[in-house]
Amino acid sequence: MAVLDAVTGRENARWPLRERGNFPLALDRAAHRIIVVSRNPPLVIGIAADGSISAKADTCSDSDDLFVDEKRNRLYVSCGEGFIDVFETQPAGFRRLERIPTVSGARTSLFVPELDVLLLAVRATATEGAAIWIFKPAP
Repeated sequence: MAVLDAVTGRENARWPLRERGNFPLALDRAAHRIIVVSRNPPLVIGIAADGSISAKADTCSDSDDLFVDEKRNRLYVSCGEGFIDVFETQPAGFRRLERIPTVSGARTSLFVPELDVLLLAVRATATEGAAIWIFKPAP
């Protein structure tokens, strides 16, 4: 993982990760860390400001999107495996709160904090049209 200066765009550091397919990435501002989800193996990984691994947890496979819900101290990981994993963020780790069944292949999502919803794109099948599923996080 390359670390870039937000102003200059110059590379400041490289943080090696053993996990492969690191795709979705988010900032956990409250914990001052970056969160990345790897696909092989499927893990949620917290990376501290110095590049050290601060937390890891198993998650669903074929991840596409990751969002931090700062209001609830939660993470939402949408996966093509057919699930959304919901984690509580803790200083030393992540605790899965729920694994929500969706549809195989439905991995693209968007969390909109202003509306307090998680939107999931569900592709069309031979019998169903494409849809946007709307999830309202529990308090």
